[in-house]
Amino acid sequence: MKRKVKKQLVSHPNLICSEDMKVTSHVQREKGEWIINTLMIEGYDVPFKYRRKKEYQALKGARVNLTYYPDVETVAFIEMEVMTVVQIRIA
Repeated sequence: MKRKVKKQLVSHPNLICSEDMKVTSHVQREKGEWIINTLMIEGYDVPFKYRRKKEYQALKGARVNLTYYPDVETVAFIEMEVMTVVQIRIA
């Protein structure tokens, strides 16, 4: 783990850093000026979401290192657990 990530984990205790996670699904969609990326990770039933200004490369089948935190998103009055990605790197 890099020094920057370790520093983030100390200052933000709810951050989780996971390495070598396999992406089973990757969807990108436009929302205003942003591109919303949703990843499904092998062994997890919760979507991992992040946004970018430009489209990202297709990650299906890739192994990634993620820094994220648990969050709750409301869709049609139903609360859903999601993981908000802070940093993503190809492993």
